[in-house]
Amino acid sequence: MGRTDRLGAAWPSDAGRPSLIPVTHRLRPLLLASGSPRRRELLESVLGTIDIQAADIDETPRHGEAAADLVVRLAVEKAQAVAARHPSRTVVAADTVVVVDELVLGKPVDRSDAASMLRRLSGRTHQAITGLAVTADDRIECATEVTDVVFRPIGDADIEWYLASGEADDKAGAYGIQGRAALFVERIAGSYQNVVGLPLAAVDAVMRSMGFALLEFEQPARSARVD
Repeated sequence: MGRTDRLGAAWPSDAGRPSLIPVTHRLRPLLLASGSPRRRELLESVLGTIDIQAADIDETPRHGEAAADLVVRLAVEKAQAVAARHPSRTVVAADTVVVVDELVLGKPVDRSDAASMLRRLSGRTHQAITGLAVTADDRIECATEVTDVVFRPIGDADIEWYLASGEADDKAGAYGIQGRAALFVERIAGSYQNVVGLPLAAVDAVMRSMGFALLEFEQPARSARVD
C-alpha cells in the first residue's frame, strides 16, 4: 500500500496545523530542481507559475544500492546542486523509479528497452518510489513515497501502440500514468501524484516538518525559468 517515510528530523507535534507566516517575511522563493514538465505541472496546479532549474548530476545507481536509497540520494544531490547555484532559494527536488521483482526500472535507453520494461510490468503489481528533498537556510530534509500500481496484461500490439506515441521515452518504467498508459492500469494503492513523479502531500509534509508549508509559496504569474 502507499506510504510516506520521513528521513531526518522527527515529526513536529503540530505538523498538521502549522502557524503560517506570510512568505515575504520568512521564506525564500521556491525553485523546482527538475526539468520534468510533469513535476512542474503538479506544483503549478496549486502554486501558479514557478521557477525551475534542472540539476545536472550523474544518476547512475551504485552497486547494490536499494531503490529507496537511490531515489533519496539522487533527490538530495539534485537539491544540493541547484541550491549551490541559487542559495537564496528554497529548493525542491525529486527522483522516481519503478520497482518490480526488486529490479529498479529507470528511464529506458531505447524503444527495445522500453518494450522489455512494459512486458515485465504486464499483469503484475509494481512499486513507484519517489525520493524527495527540500533545502532551505542550509537545512535539508528528505522523504520517500511508495505507491503500488497494478497493470492489466498487455500484449505486443498494446506495447507497439504505446511505444509509437513516444510517451515511454523519458519516463521511469517506460510509462506515464497520466497519459495513454492509463489504459494499462487496473488500480493503484497510494498517491497517484507519486506515480506521476511528485507527491504534493508528501512535499508539504516535509516542508511542515521544517516549519513552513507548501501553500505559502503561491506565486503570481511570472517567468518560469531561471538562467
